[in-house]
Amino acid sequence: MSVQKIQTEVRKFALQNAVLFNGKANEKAVTGKVIAALKKDGVTPAEILPVVSQVVAQINSMSAADQRAELATLAPELLKKEKKEKDFSLPPLPLAEKGNVITRFPPEPNGYLHIGHAKAAIIDYEYARLYDGTFILRFDDTNPENALLEFYDAQIQDLRWLGIEWDLEYHTSDHLQTHYKLAEQLIRQKDAYICNCTPEAIKDGRFHAKSCACRNENTGSVGLDLWKQMLASPEINYIVRLRGEMDSDNTAMRDPTLFRVITATHPLTSDNYHVWPTYDFAGAVEDSISGVTHPFRTKEYELRDPVYFHILNLLQLRTPHLMEFSRLSIEGMPVSKRKIKPLIEQGLVSGFDDVRLPTLRGLKRRGLVPEAIKQFVFQQGFSKVESVVDFSLVESVNRKFLDPRVKRYYFVPDPVRLVVADAPKKTVKLPLHPDAAMGNRTLHTASIFYIPRQDMQKMKVGDVFRLKGLYNVKITNIDETIQGSYAGEEIIQESAKIQWTTDETMPLKILVPGLLFKGETFNPESLREMQGYAEKAVARLPAGEIIQFERVGFVRLEKQNNDTVAIFTHK
Repeated sequence: MSVQKIQTEVRKFALQNAVLFNGKANEKAVTGKVIAALKKDGVTPAEILPVVSQVVAQINSMSAADQRAELATLAPELLKKEKKEKDFSLPPLPLAEKGNVITRFPPEPNGYLHIGHAKAAIIDYEYARLYDGTFILRFDDTNPENALLEFYDAQIQDLRWLGIEWDLEYHTSDHLQTHYKLAEQLIRQKDAYICNCTPEAIKDGRFHAKSCACRNENTGSVGLDLWKQMLASPEINYIVRLRGEMDSDNTAMRDPTLFRVITATHPLTSDNYHVWPTYDFAGAVEDSISGVTHPFRTKEYELRDPVYFHILNLLQLRTPHLMEFSRLSIEGMPVSKRKIKPLIEQGLVSGFDDVRLPTLRGLKRRGLVPEAIKQFVFQQGFSKVESVVDFSLVESVNRKFLDPRVKRYYFVPDPVRLVVADAPKKTVKLPLHPDAAMGNRTLHTASIFYIPRQDMQKMKVGDVFRLKGLYNVKITNIDETIQGSYAGEEIIQESAKIQWTTDETMPLKILVPGLLFKGETFNPESLREMQGYAEKAVARLPAGEIIQFERVGFVRLEKQNNDTVAIFTHK
């Protein structure tokens, strides 16, 4: 390439950089742009560097007007500063074919779904749709001690609230007979055995990497006889263990349990079964026999991957492409049933839908919308790097969805009475939103108002403030009731703009949730109340509606004991 062509390329990028940054182009920035642009033509950095230095010096000596004028002639397309949108889409799936991808979301029906489940469900669902594939909802209900009928229905409702639909729904408990046959196959092959050691002995053996006598004695035909005894009587409290690698550094491979006896009544199968597969066995087998091509699970299971593949290999079953991603953890909010359940049992939270919890029901009550949760999940990315995020990141995304579509009203926290002695009676229409299409609300005013005490504490007699959207008031006396006089309607730029309600008002309590934990310690002040007055019009709004109280924040309305209560969403 000729020097002249290099100079032309350098000049247009130098002009662009100068126009964007107050008339001064940066050599390094220009060099990078030119190298990237000319790389395909085989131009080396050594050819570019001397030209950049010379051209940038010349461009920087020009006036800003001349720089812009020349760029408009030389390369007008570079006058526009393109705002690059961050790409939050999912990365391509390895070994994926359009129309042949099958994913699954396998919740255990032992509680309500939380935001961590939402991440998994959204990733599974979106990948299936991205590849025109199939999405399966599979209830992994192989522990009847924890499974409850109410949780099946609740999880379905929560997923639908998220906007997730599935092509196939079934329960792992539907396939127990298949699991039994596969267990027999492993025992017959001497790849599994019946263990009747005590739990303490098993734990000790796994810790010290020592096999028990059962490993060699209770397999093959002997093992099958013991297996039949297990199936016949819940009194035979043995377990089935995989012949793994007892000397493995990965303790998950030290002969893990595949089946155990659980006598609790199952919500779907009643007392028909008492021998149940563990997650290691059921998860691997179900992924394979249901055709799942790309099963996802959180990174905490990564050490169990060898068990997953070893089981499928021994059974000669199809091996899916197993993938992991990091758990979604939020600072100060427990994202596991193991931590949430004790809080409920001790009465520290009201239930699984407590507004301080990251359960989907708690988040819905709080005023988060499904679109925000989905976008937040995408923003966290598809990574195995563990991180704890601040809840403000969730709020930031939610705010973008709420701001353009929710109505606005006045709310006066900790109200103080204001009497404007010579107030003109007015009927005013205040906009429900800056978008005029959302309409107005009508208020009738006389001489009595309520305004925030906090605003009045900053003022003194003689100060003038504006009742927002109405008129100006001059303070004439400050006592338990504030006395004021009408001070005209012309907007005074420096004066405070204060929200108000009339004496036709609605008492309202706002519940303000905070972080449940500070470090590892429960925060007893994680839920506080804000008392005040809202516009009368708020009383006519339906439960479940999200609105914005100006200068206070977004809230979601709900009914409690026939009274309207607001849940604070966020600023």
